[in-house]
Amino acid sequence: MRRTDLSLNEARRIALAAQGFDRPRPGSRVDARHLRRCVRQLGLVQIDYVNVLVPAHYQVLFSRLGPYERSRLDDLVYRSGEFTEQWAHEASIIPMDVWPLLRHRMATRRVYPHGFETFLEQNPEYGQMVLDRIRAQGPLTAGDLPGPPNSPSRSPGAWFGNVPRATLEAHFGRGNLGVADRLPNFQRVFDLSERVVPARDYGRAVPEREAQRELLRRASRSHGIGTAADLADYHRMPLRIARPRLLELSEAGELDVVRVRAWKEPAFLHPDAKLPKSIRAASLLSPFDPLVWFRPRAARLFEFDYRIEIFFPEAKRKWGYYVLPFLLGDRLVARVDLKADRKARRLLVKSAHIEPHADPSSVAPALSVELTTVAGWLDLEAVKVGRRGNLARPLGKALRG
Repeated sequence: MRRTDLSLNEARRIALAAQGFDRPRPGSRVDARHLRRCVRQLGLVQIDYVNVLVPAHYQVLFSRLGPYERSRLDDLVYRSGEFTEQWAHEASIIPMDVWPLLRHRMATRRVYPHGFETFLEQNPEYGQMVLDRIRAQGPLTAGDLPGPPNSPSRSPGAWFGNVPRATLEAHFGRGNLGVADRLPNFQRVFDLSERVVPARDYGRAVPEREAQRELLRRASRSHGIGTAADLADYHRMPLRIARPRLLELSEAGELDVVRVRAWKEPAFLHPDAKLPKSIRAASLLSPFDPLVWFRPRAARLFEFDYRIEIFFPEAKRKWGYYVLPFLLGDRLVARVDLKADRKARRLLVKSAHIEPHADPSSVAPALSVELTTVAGWLDLEAVKVGRRGNLARPLGKALRG
């Protein structure tokens, strides 16, 4: 598609099509083929194990495909050899051929938690012992490793928990280790990267600037349309680096520079982007969904002011703890604070708010269907709506029937 001037409505439909919302869900037939196509279309899926509802990466695929067996995604990521984990947009599931594109960043990646690099510098023999043990014994977890002799078992300021885990994460971030599997408790199982990443990808050396250009090509394909900041954020590339690479791509005719009415910045349009006549989606989106994770883009594209309030004290939360936007057609029309009460087997809607431009008479029935579908997917027997929010009453009525 070659265009130079687009309306905001057109930009929205392009973005939604690029993210897989231009087709109906496959229904009860979701299999590995659908999951594979979805992950490849997105280019990456951010991993987040906040389990208030369901870990975010499972939700991202559900939003596009509907109910599926979550174990199938685990099999695809950890047992097919087609995908792996690495830091891309935060910790992410990526296709294997993206791994060498990130290698130049692994070489200079800062160790987390902050300050732990001091421990590694002072205890190089411990870091080497971890690699040697995995090389000899095969995939291991942090629990399989001893702590360092004559040192505290917990790492300084460690949200990673302890020194073995922080050391594994440091080696992972630097590309020495890969994630071979996840245990049922979500714990990572690490192995040497050369045994996780196939030889064709592990041995592929990509010059830094070409790797940056390719990451931006992929970001553009998954966005359909986006500003320089949008495309840079997809793989968390500094904007000062992304801008010259995008200029190179546009000068080579690989991306079109276009104007979106109401946007201050020029946009980059992928030449293969589709502009459907309409979008008929009805999907709840994870807070970590690539459609909304870059909040400035969500505001610019959907006129939707969004933030995740997990880290805010309850008194400072405007919308709730774990709030999901609801996509209906090509607009974000509502937001609901959800919690899976697994003990009582209920999906709790702690609050429900409608956007000013939306009509409750059309939003509430569509949202009630989606909530019922989510509950069934999570093996919950009922949906219970609280009283908070201006959509709560219409939604409760729609659910009752």
